[in-house]
Amino acid sequence: MTQAKGETTEIEVAQLLVDALQLERSPQEIISDAPLFGDGLGLDSIDALEIALALSRTYGFELKSEEGRAQQVFASLRNLTRYINDHRTR
Repeated sequence: MTQAKGETTEIEVAQLLVDALQLERSPQEIISDAPLFGDGLGLDSIDALEIALALSRTYGFELKSEEGRAQQVFASLRNLTRYINDHRTR
């Protein structure tokens, strides 16, 4: 699914979101700069936990809530993809 320690693309992360959250939309429908929570995709805190678990399994790192960056990281698909590329171990 991911390129070996290479750049993760937004479409790969969108697919991860669709699969992890069982969203009834295609990855191509997730707009890069649209909010993931609230008025955007309408995700909530339970969804954030599911995403964090999927990130850990797929990319080998944990997003800890005490880092205080979770809101910024989860702000959009683009932000989440950048964070993954900066922190992934696999």
